[in-house]
Amino acid sequence: MRAIWKGAVSFGLVSVPVKLYAATESHDVSFRQVHAKDGGRIKYQRVCSLDGEEVAYADIAKGYETEDGEMVILTDDDMAELPSTSSREIAVEKFVPRDQIDPLLFEKSYYLEPEGAGAKPYALLRQALLDADRMAVVTVALRQRTSIAVLRVKDDVIVLQTMMWPDEIRTPDFSVEAGDVKDSEVKMAHMLVETLAGDFDASEFEDDYAGAVEALVKSKIEGGEIKRTETSTKTSGEVVDLLAALQKSVAAAKSARGEEADEPAAKTAPAKKSAAAKKAPAKKAPAKKAAAKKTTAAKKAPAKKTATKKRAKKAS
Repeated sequence: MRAIWKGAVSFGLVSVPVKLYAATESHDVSFRQVHAKDGGRIKYQRVCSLDGEEVAYADIAKGYETEDGEMVILTDDDMAELPSTSSREIAVEKFVPRDQIDPLLFEKSYYLEPEGAGAKPYALLRQALLDADRMAVVTVALRQRTSIAVLRVKDDVIVLQTMMWPDEIRTPDFSVEAGDVKDSEVKMAHMLVETLAGDFDASEFEDDYAGAVEALVKSKIEGGEIKRTETSTKTSGEVVDLLAALQKSVAAAKSARGEEADEPAAKTAPAKKSAAAKKAPAKKAPAKKAAAKKTTAAKKAPAKKTATKKRAKKAS
């Protein structure tokens, strides 16, 4: 596992350096929406609901919709002014009985691992929670937002479990009217509960749906019931999409300059390279002339030397 956060648990004057690991992972089966005829993936574009134009990522902003349907645009500067925290502290506020917290409040679970010299105070906190049969209510800053959470013990590890804020829990707006319940019916219900009573063991349960989907897909592959498309692999799909996007960008740029974009940009590139290659030898011509001058000068030098020797002979 990879640690996603580092900080310290603080209770009183004790500080326990810890690492945070995600304790759960989703095994939900996911499907892609495809064209039933050929298996091609269905794409979704970012289109403005007002003008129908496709919107680039750079032009997308955060908007807060009011109750009357008005839209308030929030800029990056606005978001930077919002209260946030980058504290690396898990502050224990109080220790409460385990049965006082409604499981409906629980959200995500994380494992806490002691770091460095934190092993001993970590063990002390773990033992204190077990002996008191309580959970520690804490505040912690995760993803730039302060959350409330609890610390509880699972096996030999302390688990941090984030919770939803109280105003995020909805109140049911309906009531159940069952009428008069007879004593004999209540007695029979009690007998049913006793018949099915037992201890919870998570290993007794299995995700039959995911297993059935995997078996179904495997049988179809073995039977040759597959669609061979251009985007059968992630790599080829990304290349095709990128190439199409580049071609559209080139065409749009030429159109904006009033040029015709009949030929793809890829075809014009070699022509430019050939023209440049043809011009290159012409630039080297001056170098040849310089070499010729140098050769001529070299030939004249010995002639001067010979004339000097003849004068010396006449003088003698």
